Amino acid sequence: MEVINAIGRRKSAVARVYVTEGTGKITINKKDIETFFPSAILRYVVKQPLQLLDAEGKYDIKVNIFGGGFTGQSQALRLAIARALVKINAEDKKALKDAGFLTRDSRAVERKKPGQPKARARFQFSKR
Repeated sequence: MEVINAIGRRKSAVARVYVTEGTGKITINKKDIETFFPSAILRYVVKQPLQLLDAEGKYDIKVNIFGGGFTGQSQALRLAIARALVKINAEDKKALKDAGFLTRDSRAVERKKPGQPKARARFQFSKR
């Protein structure tokens, strides 16, 4: 198997994934997943597509990720891994889609409007 690449985005985070056959090692920005995502919840989010397909020990995953915070980065990485797994085996698409791992979450921060303190908050109105 050659190198399969895919991209995932969430909020302002972008994750580029390169998947090869291997032992299940996940390297993010030249760091191990345990050092990059110290939280067990974030590591769980990243590994969800692999756990769904029982492919945790089958592939080595190398990731370049930038932008956003740790939650957005972990969810962008989950999308990228799911897309790469579909490229490897198209029959897995239905299971991943039903679990919601192939849907790009388009929610992002609303922009701040002029003359207001935040996107929707208004300055206090004074009649007099």
